[in-house]
Amino acid sequence: LATIAAFVWYIKTHPEQISQLKTTNPTWLALILLANVGGMAALVGLYQVLVRMVNIRLPATENMLLTIYSSIANFFGPLQSGPGVRAAYLKTKHSLPLKRYVLVTLVAYAAFAVLSAFCLAVGTRPWWQTVLAVVGAIGVSALVIRRLSKTNRAESKQLTLTTPLLAGVLFFTTLQIVFLTLRYYLALRASGTDVSLGQALSYTGAANFALFVSITPDGIGIREAFLLFSQNIHGVATPDIVAASLIDRATYVLFLGLLFVLALGLHAKERIVRVNAAKTAKNALH
Repeated sequence: LATIAAFVWYIKTHPEQISQLKTTNPTWLALILLANVGGMAALVGLYQVLVRMVNIRLPATENMLLTIYSSIANFFGPLQSGPGVRAAYLKTKHSLPLKRYVLVTLVAYAAFAVLSAFCLAVGTRPWWQTVLAVVGAIGVSALVIRRLSKTNRAESKQLTLTTPLLAGVLFFTTLQIVFLTLRYYLALRASGTDVSLGQALSYTGAANFALFVSITPDGIGIREAFLLFSQNIHGVATPDIVAASLIDRATYVLFLGLLFVLALGLHAKERIVRVNAAKTAKNALH
């Protein structure tokens, strides 16, 4: 009920996005939705790797539902509410200490930051600036993780940081950024903006860094500010940024709505399975 209310509130308070959705070519919207599906699949894989790092194995359906709900919370809640939802759920359902999940989440954030720095520079800047951006992101990420690991040594020792799992984080984060780049590229093209692949990569890198300071639902205004401040890097004009953002957010709201319907369907399927299992057990007893 709260999720439905959030969707209704968002649509009523952002009518311009729905208007933009109605006037956009349906083909572009379908392609953006497919890019969102790919990005969500990458997130499901990434979160499965992260829970393996804290020695928890989630069934595929449970992991998918948790990813859906945390994505919805991430959109409507402030301060990146998605990881908070996941941490609270894993603590309640699987007795996972919050500090341990924070540490493993930082590993994913570090990969996201480094790859985003690479995208920001590699698209339009000289190679040496790309190297500096990546080295800077690695340095800051390592400093943050090292500092928190020292203050939480007991929890950091409980993490399983094997090479295959770390490679999994890198792989799924790369896949996530690939689909994000495709999503933003399609939104820009849907708005009538002619951009190159290099510009799309830089645009994505700039938009991704808004993740770390998002104090508004889905970083509304924050992401646009990052894109405006980095115009001299990606070269996308202000009107094009605004138009593409409207299309992107409107399509993402539609995508989250479809995800919510899917979540209800998965819950219904689980309930039917449980009822059938109970009936089978009852018949067996008789």
